[in-house]
Amino acid sequence: MRVVLASQSPARLATLRSAGIEPEVVVSGVDEDTVATHNAANLAAALAQMKCRAVAEQITDVDALIIGCDSVLAFEGDVLGKPIGPVEAAGRWRRMRGKSGVLYTGHCVRRGEDEFVETASTIVHFAKITDDEIDAYVATGEPLHVAGAFTIDGLGGAFIRGIEGDHHNVVGLSLPLLRDLVGDLGIAWPTLWNRLP
Repeated sequence: MRVVLASQSPARLATLRSAGIEPEVVVSGVDEDTVATHNAANLAAALAQMKCRAVAEQITDVDALIIGCDSVLAFEGDVLGKPIGPVEAAGRWRRMRGKSGVLYTGHCVRRGEDEFVETASTIVHFAKITDDEIDAYVATGEPLHVAGAFTIDGLGGAFIRGIEGDHHNVVGLSLPLLRDLVGDLGIAWPTLWNRLP
């Protein structure tokens, strides 16, 4: 089956590959600033759906499975996507250190006219890191390209002291939720394996 990932996220691509799925990558080009809501779960779902639908319009194969995802961090009443620059990223980390937030990832799957959307959430506990560690991390550029200004599968992993929920969701794509959603489309998960070791 043709699988299309409507995301340019290297982490999402790596997650699918590690799960035995080699998708095509088609970037949606969606303007994420067009959706305004203070509900993190709804925002993540809406953005994932927008990306999925935008890519579906480019794909003529009606049997293709299209997967769209988007992540945001809910922290102390704010909804945090990607920081706009190093100053904002460092400021976020100074706020977040030693505290916790909830990472929401919206998932949208589509095949033909059938579509399902759902959001997964994972509580993330941030370590009490020093100003020097924050400055060094921000200087790498890694936190500038991800929701919440952190990764768990890269350099930022050392600054996450624990999570409650699905690890894959924090990376950007919940494999258990994705399995459920493709099942709703009538697709058996093992039929997606096209990259076995």
